Amino acid sequence: MRTLAIGDIHGGLRALPQLLERAHVTANDKLIFLGDYVDGWSESAQVIQYLIDLSKKNQCVFIKGNHDVWCEDWLRTDESDSVWLSHGGEGTKESYSSFSKKEKQQHLRFFEDMELYHVDDNNRLFIHAGFTSMHGVESEYNFRNFYFDRTLWEMALTMDKRITKDSSHYPNRLKHYHEIYIGHTPTLNYHKYQPMNAINVWDVDTGAAFTGSLSAIDVDTKEVFQSDTLPMLYPNENGRN
Repeated sequence: MRTLAIGDIHGGLRALPQLLERAHVTANDKLIFLGDYVDGWSESAQVIQYLIDLSKKNQCVFIKGNHDVWCEDWLRTDESDSVWLSHGGEGTKESYSSFSKKEKQQHLRFFEDMELYHVDDNNRLFIHAGFTSMHGVESEYNFRNFYFDRTLWEMALTMDKRITKDSSHYPNRLKHYHEIYIGHTPTLNYHKYQPMNAINVWDVDTGAAFTGSLSAIDVDTKEVFQSDTLPMLYPNENGRN
């Protein structure tokens, strides 16, 4: 059985089945989605429905991202966060225009059931953004860091890859887990188009919200699979640009 970590989708439904096909995904594979399923391209609601249906056939773990929190709040209260609306929320609301109240309630339950983080049997942590506690995610004092933190990734980027875990210079935050897989920060920010590795942290968000592709990585072999770039799949849209 393979375990694949999948980066931020951001409403780009057309990329998802293409990615799973290119990765030759079967019912034996475990799929860990790193969050931010909505906001960006025009099919956010359709992405959620696809994931709900996929979870009936595959072993799936769905991590909650910051955009998912905003959408969940809107589905629950019918009130729209202004920050959310300016970061893709308007398009997400439009994607729900043909969905019934019953279907929206189903999606709300799906958002509510998402995990804040996941630790597998090999002590690999999967989380949307990061955490700040020196004692690991279980001791995080502010759960919003799971959605928004970038300091963990920024810290990992500054470290010399030759430093080992038994070194006093190895960050305590990173010592708790064999590996850490995140989304949230597009690798496009660093002019990289594939998942990036720094120390024991892997960033799998390859900018599908913008001009990049949707990516998956086999966490054992580190083989990477990618969709076409999202502007190729949605030539008449702008995504979050």
